[in-house]
Amino acid sequence: MNLSQGTLRWLAGALFLGALGAAAWRTPQPAALTFAPPPEARQQQLPTLFLAQNLPSTAAAPRHASLTELPDGRLAAAWLAGDDDNAGIWFSTFGRDGWRAARRIASRESTAGGTFAWSSRTARPLLHAEGSWLHLWYASHNPLGGILLNHSQSTDGGASWYKPSRLPTSPLAGSGGEPGGPPLLLADGGLLLPLAREFMTARGEWLRLAATGEVIAKQRLPAAAPASIALDAQQALAVLRAAGQDQLAGSQDGGQTWQNIAALPGLAPAAPLALRRLHSGKLLLAGQTPSGTLTLWLSDDTGLTWRVSRTLEQATDATADLAEPALLQGRDARIHLLYHGPAQQLRHAVFSEAWLNGEAP
Repeated sequence: MNLSQGTLRWLAGALFLGALGAAAWRTPQPAALTFAPPPEARQQQLPTLFLAQNLPSTAAAPRHASLTELPDGRLAAAWLAGDDDNAGIWFSTFGRDGWRAARRIASRESTAGGTFAWSSRTARPLLHAEGSWLHLWYASHNPLGGILLNHSQSTDGGASWYKPSRLPTSPLAGSGGEPGGPPLLLADGGLLLPLAREFMTARGEWLRLAATGEVIAKQRLPAAAPASIALDAQQALAVLRAAGQDQLAGSQDGGQTWQNIAALPGLAPAAPLALRRLHSGKLLLAGQTPSGTLTLWLSDDTGLTWRVSRTLEQATDATADLAEPALLQGRDARIHLLYHGPAQQLRHAVFSEAWLNGEAP
């Protein structure tokens, strides 16, 4: 096969850039993972509570919501809204006066201006509050189909944001992934950031960030992991998804090896889901069933068995993506669920564990 000189020059340049990127990616081997253990299980007696409302409209279909709690007890939410070419990251906070008017905090134009990398569209956001810092990670796609991971931050509860910067997630430009579920806290002050998709492989990964925010390592997972939680310094649980099937897997060694524990109950294949460990120590799972029902399940035995707790919404079309849930339990023990409801609205449900256990409001 004869190659033109132009093709040979292109290949030589690509190989050089790949080698250069691989060399730049080499970092010293970090210490073994140690999770920051969750708080001791405790019972907080809240009255039976259930409330639900829509978030402020953004005049475009919302999706991929993320939820975190600010130091003053307010909630902060970010989500993607708009068509592919004009999708932006929208933001709102929830306090005593309800949800504030939503505003756009990132777009393909602002991303390109901050990272100096051409962006054809923005994608999935992830919010995380850490002390006085509010972090936003989100993906952007380039015209060649590559995915870049961007990071911005706010020090005033989301009122203003620093320009985004690009995180080096791979030696190959554009071969990163989109943020997945909430990050896992590490004992050294760092974070494990789940990536929902990788370049040219179905395996998942955690992106390890230092306490100062720099990328220091990546840790492979045996499959895509839409949700993961830490149980103590070494034990973790993750939902591992392969070929559309979900298994709950456990690790006893900081995520180095995994063993399947149980099949997850009643979820639609490849459906978005959310998993949280409650203050009581129970596990709460939210997701959509094959019939299109947004359902909550509880486990009292660290995921070995599950029971239906509540059903919330029924999609008129069983193939509709109703849920896309985000879960959080606040410091006041109230549980918050954000999900994609009917009529292209984001819904916010607030409830107590007493309500989950079947007690009437």
